Amino acid sequence: MTRPFTAGCASPPTIRQRGQHEVFCGLTSIIWLHRKIQDAFFLIVGSRTCAHLMQSAAGVMIFSEPRFATAIMEERDLAGMADMHDELDRVVDKLLARRPDIKMLVLVGSCPSEVIKFDLPKAAERLNRQHAPGLRVMSYSGSGIETTFTQGEDNFLAALIGEAPSAGSEDEAARLVIAGCLPEVVEDQFSRLLRDLGIPGVHFLPARSSSATPAIGPQTKFILAQPWLGAATAALEARGATRIDTIFPLGEQGTTAWLGAIATAFDVTEARFEEVTQAPRQRARAALRHYRPWLEGRRIFLFPDSQLEPSLARFLVNETGAEIVEVGSPYLHRDLSAGEIAMLPPGVPISEGQDVDMQIDRCRAAEPDLIVCGMGLANPFEAEGRLSKWSIEFVFSPIQGYEQTGDLAELFARPLRRSAMLTQGLAGGEGVSCN
Repeated sequence: MTRPFTAGCASPPTIRQRGQHEVFCGLTSIIWLHRKIQDAFFLIVGSRTCAHLMQSAAGVMIFSEPRFATAIMEERDLAGMADMHDELDRVVDKLLARRPDIKMLVLVGSCPSEVIKFDLPKAAERLNRQHAPGLRVMSYSGSGIETTFTQGEDNFLAALIGEAPSAGSEDEAARLVIAGCLPEVVEDQFSRLLRDLGIPGVHFLPARSSSATPAIGPQTKFILAQPWLGAATAALEARGATRIDTIFPLGEQGTTAWLGAIATAFDVTEARFEEVTQAPRQRARAALRHYRPWLEGRRIFLFPDSQLEPSLARFLVNETGAEIVEVGSPYLHRDLSAGEIAMLPPGVPISEGQDVDMQIDRCRAAEPDLIVCGMGLANPFEAEGRLSKWSIEFVFSPIQGYEQTGDLAELFARPLRRSAMLTQGLAGGEGVSCN
């Protein structure tokens, strides 16, 4: 049985570099947040560049209207010729007239200088007074100057926790909060497993409805579903909640440790835990056996992108037999990822931050079998004849939990299998993307 998780003492060498780096802006986390909270609307206060970024990152949505948009700053706004509050009010009134179903409006700050100088929290408070109780208005910063890719979600959750109801009594407080945006299919699976374990008062944050944010107090325990939630962790602990420390639910090993930590915190018996998890654990192992021949012994280099990289590296080493050349992360929350890092083999280099040119040189010199990186680096690597995998797919795809273990392994195996097919002559053409 592998319920309690105990981190080892190993501390792999860390490469710290500060130079040119390539990551998505924190605004892009809106793409998965707006799908999760079904009655919320995310309004970016920014420039046309922000609007173009979101459009290209999210793709064209033909059959449904997305619940996010950009209040574009015009030249007169940037020149200080217009009152920003009046302009924002005009956009909000137009939006609400078109979308009366919105129950929570989230104002998201970006990086133009005029937006940085604009007091967005004050504007949210004013709009909240105007439109309450039918509409709740809040704000946070997704500025690319302050945040990278996944940190936008962290800032949003911290703001959401700050406005969560206070627990007036022990009965009102959530017993367990699972923090971090999860695909609905994963959330449903975890809900069933936790219900079968007999754990009461489980709440996911963010919830699918803006009105379902739980009351949080000293009686609340919380566990993270994502490794980038440093600000959200601090906000929960400020409300008196206690964190359940473990590795993240990627793969059979990670999911068992994650669920096991919850079970231990709520005094679930070993027999009950084994009974509930035995079948899904077996399914996860069976799914892994299909992909292990493609990944075992393969040398993989992970560029920094989402902060999932230490967890992905742990999964690759311990569950697929792959070899890790380097693990890059834009930022390391060392207390949150300590368990993942401790489970990596001794001597595996970990890079925090990035000087992209120097990291590319290290990658080329290492000649890995697979490079996990951002889209901006993937195509040049492919042009050099190197296999790559877009790291963004690991954030947008359901990969957590037992039932997704095979899907997670398949994301890594896919470019390797496709390359083998091309080599064998089953498909032709040069410059074919292996993502």
